[in-house]
Amino acid sequence: MELYRMTATELSEMIAHKKISSVELTRSVLDRIASRDKEIGAYLTVDEEGALAQAAKVDAKLAAGESLSPLAGIPLGIKDNICTRGIRTTCASKMLGNFVPPYNATVIEKLQAADYVCLGKLNMDEFAMGSSTETSYFQKTRNPHDLERVPGGSSGGSAAAVAAGEAIVTLGSDTGGSIRQPASYCGVVGLKPTYGSVSRYGLVAFASSLDQIGPMARSVSDTALLYSIICGQDPHDVTTARRSYSDFVAGMQPSVKGLKIGIPQEYFGEGVAAEVRESVMNVAREYEKMGAELVEISLPSTSYALAAYYIIASAEASSNLARFDGVKYGFRAAEYKNLEELYENTRSEGFGAEVKRRIMLGTYVLSSGYYDAYYKKAKFTQLMIQDRFRQAFQSCDVILTPTAPDTAFKLGENINDQIKMYMNDILTVTVNIAGLPAISIPCGRDSKNLPIGCQLIGSKFSEQTLFNTAAAYENLVGGFDLDQAIC
Repeated sequence: MELYRMTATELSEMIAHKKISSVELTRSVLDRIASRDKEIGAYLTVDEEGALAQAAKVDAKLAAGESLSPLAGIPLGIKDNICTRGIRTTCASKMLGNFVPPYNATVIEKLQAADYVCLGKLNMDEFAMGSSTETSYFQKTRNPHDLERVPGGSSGGSAAAVAAGEAIVTLGSDTGGSIRQPASYCGVVGLKPTYGSVSRYGLVAFASSLDQIGPMARSVSDTALLYSIICGQDPHDVTTARRSYSDFVAGMQPSVKGLKIGIPQEYFGEGVAAEVRESVMNVAREYEKMGAELVEISLPSTSYALAAYYIIASAEASSNLARFDGVKYGFRAAEYKNLEELYENTRSEGFGAEVKRRIMLGTYVLSSGYYDAYYKKAKFTQLMIQDRFRQAFQSCDVILTPTAPDTAFKLGENINDQIKMYMNDILTVTVNIAGLPAISIPCGRDSKNLPIGCQLIGSKFSEQTLFNTAAAYENLVGGFDLDQAIC
């Protein structure tokens, strides 16, 4: 089997026992990128020289008998809104097309301490605003399972790279489903961690109260491995929680016996494709056979979640993106007569249509006379949603839902219909609003042979339970088959 097809867990053991070298593995993945990425379009920047140099350092440490992290020598791709010192970080926007960060995000510092290998930066929706990776200024990314379809978004490049064998594991970011929805579309595993469990320092902000960095991989154990390394308190990010974290791989017990799994009726109703609904309910029935108890629950505030999400996220985006003005760094308009024109022309030329749309919406809901009518009500709705989840977890341990209402749609099919685009997030945004962890795992294919994903939602800091539950299904089906994407 080609090395790029294998999981990080398998490859880590092979590197540790010197069955392969990190340079050999990295070369395998770089060759895969060279042969496939012209049609996939997952990468905006490939750092071949840097990756091979990092891999050689790992091999030298191993030869010297040094004790290494389980992630040592494993090639990763990084979403292009996570700052990497010396490597261009664009957020897939003209506004940051020439930006090279002078510092690393905290998650990158943690990965470097674990001796990872950085392959490069992955395509995304511009400033993480989108559900299809079609709003990128630079290029479209295609779904490896069907090149005429989107990979999801905004972390579409991260999901596509894993599915196509162009990275062993990747990092994405999730503001309203941006890890889980593309994981579902591309048939991979994606974790949105508990808000505050992973530092956001060095993540270019979209909506600060909702954004969270998380891992994407081919297996649950790989996802747990990467999460174990990036989680933890960070003095640079005051929203990170003061708590200790265990080794999630060592603590994994793939069993659901005695587990109570909540099935919320609102997540299986109108708008969810019949094939998606049936696939997820098949997962529920399999869990029941393995000893879990299925519990019907209700989350009635779900119907308000999408509206609340887009008000809160757009308001925070309006504030966060005000820093891109052509003065300090990034793109600057060539023609302007005064400071006001510099701002106007730079932002008009530097931002894409979707980013402008959300900035205008956010500015509107924060403006005098509309703040109480929209933003304040959205924040009250957020509290209500959080409370409803707390009530639900009194009767169940995890909640099972579809990840997305349907499978991947065709490129260009929905890009001009904003309502359809926003509806892609309807089953995922509640998790971000409530600050909860959730994981998407593959659970079958539809009649078009496209991947279907199911979502497991947990209470705050219950990632170990999510890993255990997801791994139980993964073991049952014998692992998640990506052959139709990477053959």
